[in-house]
Amino acid sequence: MSKKYIKVINGNIITPYRMIKNGELLIADGKVETVSEGQITVSDAETIDAKGAYVSPGFIDIHVHGGGGADFMDDDVHAFLKVAETHARFGTTAMLPTLLTSTKSEIIRSLAVYEEAAARNVKGARFLGVHIEGPYFAMEKRGAQDPRYIRDPDPDEYLDILNSSSSIKRWSAAPERQGAIPFGDVLRDRGILPSIAHTDALYSDVIQAFEHGYSLVTHLYSAMSGVTRRNAFRYGGVVESAYLIDEMDVEIIADGRHLPAELLKLVYKIKGADRIALITDAIRAAAMPEGPSILGSLTDGIPVLVEDGVAKLPDRSAFAGSTATADRLVRTLVEEADIPLVDAVRMMTATPARILGAERHIGTLVSGKDADMVIFDSQINIKMTMVKGEVIYRSDAVASPGIRNEDMVS
Repeated sequence: MSKKYIKVINGNIITPYRMIKNGELLIADGKVETVSEGQITVSDAETIDAKGAYVSPGFIDIHVHGGGGADFMDDDVHAFLKVAETHARFGTTAMLPTLLTSTKSEIIRSLAVYEEAAARNVKGARFLGVHIEGPYFAMEKRGAQDPRYIRDPDPDEYLDILNSSSSIKRWSAAPERQGAIPFGDVLRDRGILPSIAHTDALYSDVIQAFEHGYSLVTHLYSAMSGVTRRNAFRYGGVVESAYLIDEMDVEIIADGRHLPAELLKLVYKIKGADRIALITDAIRAAAMPEGPSILGSLTDGIPVLVEDGVAKLPDRSAFAGSTATADRLVRTLVEEADIPLVDAVRMMTATPARILGAERHIGTLVSGKDADMVIFDSQINIKMTMVKGEVIYRSDAVASPGIRNEDMVS
């Protein structure tokens, strides 16, 4: 059987460290075959003319709760699929569905629903596994996490959860909680990424946690300690620890609300694009009108208010998740923080792929990798989203490849 070829022409192709202007890209059977500065000659190729737009690796969101009115805590296959399809419209080609603090039985049930949804997900961003956020957090840094369920790591509990599913890829916890260090060891031994989150840890706690596998800081600056006083002495917190440990990765909610431009610039200046993953941390209110919404499940979630482009607790005392989409993150870095587009894209593609250990297959447009691809204009408006060489979203003005060679991306 002959290969199915798709050729992308006249695109500004974003590679990890440079941009190929007016380049061409050849896809064969869902894999990137060639990226070239010159013309690629192949017979029977379906052609997409990018018309000078940017051709980027697909965006990878390693921390997302919902979107389009659905949440991964809804315990419904259709909710999972709705979230995946919603974020695909904004350039996300792969995601790590994220569960909130809850009961053991609810977490196990959500994991089972995930596995059913993953088998049926053909129209949205692909699922890379599950991220469990909680319930092993510092109560005073819980943010919008439900205080009813916050507790210490208990091996009788977390081993049951781990044994119930092979889909868990990441688990966020506060490393200062009793039992958090051996918990990190268990996760690392199983190939699961422990991540530091919702924490009041000091530098000494973070160093110990890093030695036991906690190599990522969840939504840097949000719900975590900075410089603090104890018994009149100052101590560095998690924020300072993330800067001091060169090998520590961080993720940031670059929606322009959770972190202002000056902090986005600071994180970028200190950590660099190779250590920063952009995340939406989006809740069901993403891609929905502003107004009242729910964080978590419809039946047991927390009421929130969406205004000013962000979700807040009803008393407006704190943010309660994001309404961002991946395109907004890239746009914010470029337009508000003056970060080069190539670096902004790397933080949305290559870096999260590497953090998850998925860089062999996704994250860059390199020969042999999956053809997960996004085409967007100079305002980061998404024109086309492709997963494994299959178009899963296109704007109204974009013709799907495979009809005629003259079909164009506007």
